[in-house]
Amino acid sequence: MSQTALITRSPDWPLQVKHPGKPDWERTAVRWLRDLLPARYAGYVTLTRSPVLLARHAQLQVQHEMRAVRVAMETSRAELPALGVAEAVIENSIRMYAIELGQLARLARAVRLVGDALRTATR
Repeated sequence: MSQTALITRSPDWPLQVKHPGKPDWERTAVRWLRDLLPARYAGYVTLTRSPVLLARHAQLQVQHEMRAVRVAMETSRAELPALGVAEAVIENSIRMYAIELGQLARLARAVRLVGDALRTATR
């Protein structure tokens, strides 16, 4: 079984991206990756013309989001009471951040898989 087949059989492969070898699969990968970035990046043709660069930047973006969520979660109990946030809201926000970290971890795996497939396709 090829490396690409192993990648796309992963449960982390994004549903929005066609499997490598299918018509327009790279276009769907680029669209999905671009949607992960802040809207202001849409104007940078350097990213959209280089799918491998786009995948790398999307991976960095997700990693930074994970760091921000970790900081928010780790500092909630210390900083939010001083801002007048109720204890119940603080606890709910910590649970929300924990859920978001799980979602971001899955997203990071998906970006890595798509990036690996794009790199394999360009070789």
